[in-house]
Amino acid sequence: MQQIQQLLTEHLDIWTAAETEKKSGRGRASGSASKVYGIQKLRGLILDLAVRGKLVLQDANDEPASALLMRIQAEKAKLSYEGKPKKEKPLIPIKDDEKPFELPNQWEWVHLPDVTEYKVGKTPSTKSNVYWTDSEDGINWVSIADLSHYGVVTETTKKVTDLAQKEVFKSEPVPVGTILMSFKLTLGKVSILEVPAFHNEAIISIYPSEAIDKGYLFKILPARANEGESKSAIKGNTLNSESIAALLLPLPPLAEQLRIVAKVDELMALCDQLEQQHSNAAEAHEKLVEHLLGTLAQAQNTQDFNSQWQRIYTNFDTLFTTEFSIDALKQTLLQLAVMGKLVQQDPTDEPASELVKRIQAEKAKLVAEGKLKKEKPLAPIAEDEKPFELPKGWEWQKLTEVILKITDGEHLSPKKTTEGMPLVSAKDVKADGVNLSETNFVKYEDGISFRQRCNPEYDDILICSRGTIGRCTLVNTNEIFCLMGSVILLKTSRVLNANYLARYLQTPIAQSWMTGASSATAVSALYLKDVAKLVVPVPPLAEQHRIVAKVDELMVVCDQLKTRIQEASQHQQQLAGVLVAQAVN
Repeated sequence: MQQIQQLLTEHLDIWTAAETEKKSGRGRASGSASKVYGIQKLRGLILDLAVRGKLVLQDANDEPASALLMRIQAEKAKLSYEGKPKKEKPLIPIKDDEKPFELPNQWEWVHLPDVTEYKVGKTPSTKSNVYWTDSEDGINWVSIADLSHYGVVTETTKKVTDLAQKEVFKSEPVPVGTILMSFKLTLGKVSILEVPAFHNEAIISIYPSEAIDKGYLFKILPARANEGESKSAIKGNTLNSESIAALLLPLPPLAEQLRIVAKVDELMALCDQLEQQHSNAAEAHEKLVEHLLGTLAQAQNTQDFNSQWQRIYTNFDTLFTTEFSIDALKQTLLQLAVMGKLVQQDPTDEPASELVKRIQAEKAKLVAEGKLKKEKPLAPIAEDEKPFELPKGWEWQKLTEVILKITDGEHLSPKKTTEGMPLVSAKDVKADGVNLSETNFVKYEDGISFRQRCNPEYDDILICSRGTIGRCTLVNTNEIFCLMGSVILLKTSRVLNANYLARYLQTPIAQSWMTGASSATAVSALYLKDVAKLVVPVPPLAEQHRIVAKVDELMVVCDQLKTRIQEASQHQQQLAGVLVAQAVN
């Protein structure tokens, strides 16, 4: 037993280092802890050791589980003889080959019905409004969504009426303190009921006998349920009435059950502390990284920038140790690139103003040839529209001034086919290119018709106007495809470096602008007229090429760093798995 305690305490570095991050918009979900794989494994290990009799010492003076079961069966038989409860079925012997693992001497394997009673719930007809109510006076009705795993149910989304109780359930609500467990779809999710309630048919309410402590049963049920005979369902797994009755539970002496519950609670509290400490450290690390990277973008001059960068460079190996920090670094590098702070300016480069003139001349020629419609002039860019100061030789321009055309895909939902021309929607637009492997298709002739107005080609830019709004990519294929209306197409001039423009659209500033523009409407969507007004920092063409080359080079380095972090995390997870295997064998 002491060896087990040492395993739990002497390898805390492995338990806490084996981390898997839960991503959200900014990296990790704001205000929530990352998922620490090692601590999750540690929680599972604690419960596994508990049910194998390896977490607390056995006491030879404890009444054996077998004697307890015999006494309870004798009491039930006596009551049955007196005609009080219904007649109980005798315990079904458990064969040796059915036992998942060996138990200590005073323990016994039992089936769930041997030590509990349980009841499957019901769902009143959803077509009968008389059974459902929005009133606070209604009776709580629990669905799986209302269960909080290893938590409590204090309220429910839906309530039923007194008539439902009378005609459907025909019983009193399940009392407070009862264990609820899901056995369909989400298997083995357990909660304690803190309000009287009924529940649906995917949940059983469980009433332990004198042979098993409720706290012990509550802790071991999920793992045992997930090892029962289950059948595949639409989502998750499902146990039927036979497999529920066949669920095997390891039953210690009652006194040992209480010791196990106390020890599990103690060790789970330690896990909570470790997780909270890890969360606090991770949050502090994120804020530090964001702050230091933010100082680069806010640098007032070259000297200030170099000073801030030196501080980051000196502490690089301690700052950039998580996937979140690498993603933040990527975003900062993009931002610095389009601010003119990533590569040196060359005073001999042709200024951006001349580049813009050539793009305008190209557009005028296409208008004269009838290949483009003449655009209405936009209002000049106001000073408060410029998010930062540009280097000499750069220009602020509205997006529509530096591209040839802006349009979007087919608005009416076309008839889908199993083959033909790929139909790209927002889900197929990825950060690293267009994914044609999972698209829908339309008839080839329909696709040709759609492409008359909106014809994506290599090096054009796609922007999601629905779904993940603002996600954009360069068209990286010569394969012919057509677009749905959830995707905006920017037809780029060959005078401009399309990769530079795509990189700018991926920066935090551009992404924030597009998100803000989309949220200004009743339905979250990005419209062509708004995208056209986005202001773009335009460097000299030669500098655009240098920026793209440097960004590509640094992104490769960042991806290599992220790969190393992922490999290190996988290694720590493997170590945690090895420790678990050592502990239970």
